[in-house]
Amino acid sequence: MSDQLDLFGNEASGSRTDAEREESLVLELRTGAERLAEQGVYIGTSSWKYPGWCGLLYRASRYERRGRFAEARFNRECLSEYAEVFKSVCVDGAYYQFPSEQYLTGLAEQVPSDFRFSFKVTDEITLKRYPNIQRMGDRAGRENSEFLNAERFSRQFLGPLEAIRDLTGLLIFEFSRFSPADFRHQHEFLDSLDRFLGKLPKGWDYGVEIRNEEYLNPDYLAVLKRNQVGHVYNSWEAMPGVDRQIALAGDLLHDLHAGARLLLKPGRSYKQAVDRFAPYRRVQEVSESARDAGARLIESALLKKRRLYLYGNNRLEGCSPRTLAAILQRLQGTEGRSTDGAKTA
Repeated sequence: MSDQLDLFGNEASGSRTDAEREESLVLELRTGAERLAEQGVYIGTSSWKYPGWCGLLYRASRYERRGRFAEARFNRECLSEYAEVFKSVCVDGAYYQFPSEQYLTGLAEQVPSDFRFSFKVTDEITLKRYPNIQRMGDRAGRENSEFLNAERFSRQFLGPLEAIRDLTGLLIFEFSRFSPADFRHQHEFLDSLDRFLGKLPKGWDYGVEIRNEEYLNPDYLAVLKRNQVGHVYNSWEAMPGVDRQIALAGDLLHDLHAGARLLLKPGRSYKQAVDRFAPYRRVQEVSESARDAGARLIESALLKKRRLYLYGNNRLEGCSPRTLAAILQRLQGTEGRSTDGAKTA
């Protein structure tokens, strides 16, 4: 790409320095995120520990020790600087193990009282079968006896969360793509999901993220509506884009809340995205459809006064804070559609 790119991957204009443009972007993000949060719309990123954001969201000097960048210190402390800009974040790490109360209160101590943490629910609740990967140890390939265990979810996930309940946003049940060996018929999954959701304690914002395109139909939506649970629109490898999901599911399902995670360009694997975009310093490939869909969901949530939790991911365009800034400018009608130097997806 050209060295003369603006904050969204377009040709830079004017005589401002790079530092001045970055400062302007952060101010726009801070102002926009704060105003949206006041109206129940929370925008943020998937996770936050990215040294590649230094010079944009983070000041590298803040994490130096003996004149060198200390990554351990950065990982431990950067959430507080993140929370100076955004009012929400999606904690992806909760997917890999049940979060402890100590871990959660440690997060809470770094953010203001109007901040909201959304969490991916631990995979021991949402995996039908453990995948054959090293992380699973001797469970790899085995059926998961704890799949959709409402009692265990309430005890081991919600229990610790009670300590930071006022700071908790959306709880996301992310289901990996099911094979015919998992469920011969879709109604088997929907029946299990319906029973599970019906047992959950009330008063939390729950969202379901599915990875089977064929499941996105009226029967699935009816289960969510009956249990007052939101759909999580997801831009992912084997799902239709969020714009298409809006067409299939509607822009918001009912009078409570919804979620959106702008994860990957459909058709691109996670590894391909990491290899292409790391270390996530700037937009390298613009996704007009994802930006349009994100803006549309925000506009609808504001109009209908519904809660929305929308998260950008580095693996979509290359730098999620810049993606979110572009969506905010699209809401204001000020972003140009030219993408000189950044390929449009």
